[in-house]
Amino acid sequence: MPLVHEIKRLGKHSAIYGVGGLIQRIVAVLLLPLYTRYLSPADYGAIEALVALTAIIFALLRAGIQSSFFRFYFRAETDPERLTIVRTSFWFTMGASTIALVAGEIFAPQISHVLYKSQEQHVDLVRAAFIGLWATMNYDQLTALFRVEERSVSYSIASLANVFVTIGMTVFLVVFLDQGPLGVIVGNFSGTLFVYAVLLAYRRTQLGLEFNKGVFRNMVEWGMPLVPSVIALNAIDFADRFLLVRFKGQHELGLYAIGMRIAAALLFVLAAFRTAWPAFAYSIREDNEARRTYGFVLTYVTFFSAWAALGLGLAAPWIVRLLTTPDFYDGAEVVPILSFAFVVFGAYVVVVTSIGRVGRRGSNWIITGVAAIIGVLLNLALIPPFGMVGAAVSMLLSYFVIFLGMTWKAQRVFHVHYQWRRLGTAAGTAAGLTVVGKLVDGGLPLAVVLVAAYPVVLRFVGFYLPAERARIGAFGRRLLPGRV
Repeated sequence: MPLVHEIKRLGKHSAIYGVGGLIQRIVAVLLLPLYTRYLSPADYGAIEALVALTAIIFALLRAGIQSSFFRFYFRAETDPERLTIVRTSFWFTMGASTIALVAGEIFAPQISHVLYKSQEQHVDLVRAAFIGLWATMNYDQLTALFRVEERSVSYSIASLANVFVTIGMTVFLVVFLDQGPLGVIVGNFSGTLFVYAVLLAYRRTQLGLEFNKGVFRNMVEWGMPLVPSVIALNAIDFADRFLLVRFKGQHELGLYAIGMRIAAALLFVLAAFRTAWPAFAYSIREDNEARRTYGFVLTYVTFFSAWAALGLGLAAPWIVRLLTTPDFYDGAEVVPILSFAFVVFGAYVVVVTSIGRVGRRGSNWIITGVAAIIGVLLNLALIPPFGMVGAAVSMLLSYFVIFLGMTWKAQRVFHVHYQWRRLGTAAGTAAGLTVVGKLVDGGLPLAVVLVAAYPVVLRFVGFYLPAERARIGAFGRRLLPGRV
């Protein structure tokens, strides 16, 4: 299949998957005025600590099965085999999430003490968060069916329904019932529970009482090497939250969380891509075709994510002032650093797929483990003197370490001709323009000019290939029909 067709197929599904994600990110940002008027930075920090905890547990419980599900589903040759994989994955997820729910409800006081140094203050938040964890794990498993079926429209409809119910419940609980942080947590899983119930009814004929031990054993054997890597990745992602709340308190974590929410707008691009990428990457059967496609995908992912990071980094002060109250304005300080950390993470998502393609994941944990140790040490060194800025720098450097390590391994097991000069040019140009925008006091107009100039500057530093320049020229001529 031609490369252009493959890229268009990936782009199509990424765009459709991204509709739900886009609206979800937009809503998360638009709810910031609500949160920052009804919650203090300390309240927001308390929520962020639980978001981090449940995200870690989710990743640990789903790591071995989530990637295995995609791989085994596409490797299955008959519909009955695929149905067995669906049912086995469903019942494992149900069992694991229920055990986590029971444990969370029982040990809520102890968890509250570890997170907040208090057994009484936030026990209700902990218990609500574990209900949300149960709902999210099971919802994720059912929506994964849409992904393997490449039914991106259905996936987006489910995501949109989730978002709209979540908005309504969150506003009702926080504004009208004045439930504060508890209202935010309960509101956020209400939509997930509702849509999950609908999907259960929709998929009822597929979800029979079948659990194949042999299939489960094979899936776990293939997926278990991922678990240490997931532990390490989550240490990189969330160690900063736990150490911030320990060293600097809930207020500082609340400010950091605001900066993270703004920078996470870039994760819309990456989340849409990451949702479509596994099914797309593994569906390319011919190795040489896969190598060529992976190389171009990494370049384009870096180009678009670096451009988005440039925009977010320069516009952050005005975005934060528009969406929050003065108590939260300092959160803008970490947005540029976190945005470029996500650029590196997007590149990691692409290169690590090569390792999964050939099934050589066994030593991934060594690379991620080293990066995690470096990340924790950086947090311990940088958070006490620099607070949330130190946490952001630690995340950026940790992602860079893991990207370098995984690229080294991926190239040894499945060599891809990545376009390194172009990657460096795209990321370096965006970083350079960000520095210029921060050093020169030109206000919002300068920020807009620098962001708009990014693709033009890339033209002068030799980023584009001849074929790309030709397509850009043809596109320009269509926009300006009078031009010859």
